[in-house]
Amino acid sequence: MPTAAVPPLVEQFKHGLDSPICLTWEWTYACNLSCAHCLSSSGRRDPDELSTDEIKRVIDELERMQVFYVNVGGGEPTVRPDFWELVDYAVAHHVGIKFSTNGFRITPERARQLAATDYVDVQISLDGATAEVNDAVRGPGSYDTAMRAMQNLAAAGMRGFKISVVMTRQNVDQLDEFERIADFFDAQLRITRLRPSGRGADVWDELHPTAEQQMQIYRWLLDHGERVLTGDSFFHLNALGSDPLPGLNLCGAGRVVCLIDPVGDVYACPFAIHDAFLAGNIREAGFGAVWRDSALFQDLRRPQTGGACTSCAAYDACQGGCMAAKFFTGLPLDGPDPECVKGHGEAALAAVEPGASPRPAQDHSRPSARQQQVMLGLPSARRPDRACDTSPLAGLT
Repeated sequence: MPTAAVPPLVEQFKHGLDSPICLTWEWTYACNLSCAHCLSSSGRRDPDELSTDEIKRVIDELERMQVFYVNVGGGEPTVRPDFWELVDYAVAHHVGIKFSTNGFRITPERARQLAATDYVDVQISLDGATAEVNDAVRGPGSYDTAMRAMQNLAAAGMRGFKISVVMTRQNVDQLDEFERIADFFDAQLRITRLRPSGRGADVWDELHPTAEQQMQIYRWLLDHGERVLTGDSFFHLNALGSDPLPGLNLCGAGRVVCLIDPVGDVYACPFAIHDAFLAGNIREAGFGAVWRDSALFQDLRRPQTGGACTSCAAYDACQGGCMAAKFFTGLPLDGPDPECVKGHGEAALAAVEPGASPRPAQDHSRPSARQQQVMLGLPSARRPDRACDTSPLAGLT
């Protein structure tokens, strides 16, 4: 008797999985930096963030669900006093950790600890191959901090750690330089797309790559993609040619990816922190129940219509683009991506009323972060507005 045909893997992903294959978990909103494009508008700790025991209970649940690794972020996750304890607990319970950091706490001692620990990966954020470009977005001194962290990791013998770059109008021309930095440290380059989420919404117009630069990124990835990670964040560029970029070519929101924020709220996508994409809270039902039973996730797992995009010959290639990018620029979810390479997004944006784009659900920026303008040249030092702004540990004890 013939067996039933198994649908292609991507088709299975569209209908959701029993557990996410890419779970992003922000452990705190506290951060010592005030990056202009921060997706979660981080800076200050939320007083209601999950406790050590609550995080451990979620890790226990993830172990039962066979979630084999999580992307831990923030904020700057290493500012939590219990950060290293939680990493050790996760590894002991068969949940691997890949954490994103600006590197300021990757000391030689911590680097040796990381190099000796299985199931832990480190991702250093770097948004410019030079201090001038990086520090204009991430803040004075952040380039030197990141480079020092990578030097410590390399000296400790850690190979293959990640260098994570958000592509902006200012750093697209530095792609080859980023790759040289990764090769020098025996690391792996990861480039991701700028989204108009969090504080990124405030700087989208100034920082997101031009149409010409989108083509430049696409061509560069075709030549270098086998060695570079993207998190499948550039699938909207597939409409540029017949050669697809590596990846699922799929918006996995609520299907294979989601976000847990520092207070336990679960969102469909790490780039869509807004009440419209809030699926539930783990304090109320546990993570598994939210993942399986959320009405929002159930809706996202149903067959989606491409709206007006289905009439475009490139729809099968780009799948209409990024849900979060559409939402936070005021475009309908079944409309074109704001960076649609066919120009449809630009036309759609022209019809959006000024001020009509949704704002993030929460803002944990320190007061000075909102007042600071994007620095497109060499940044100058600034004094913090308040004494507590000098320390990411304020309020954490």
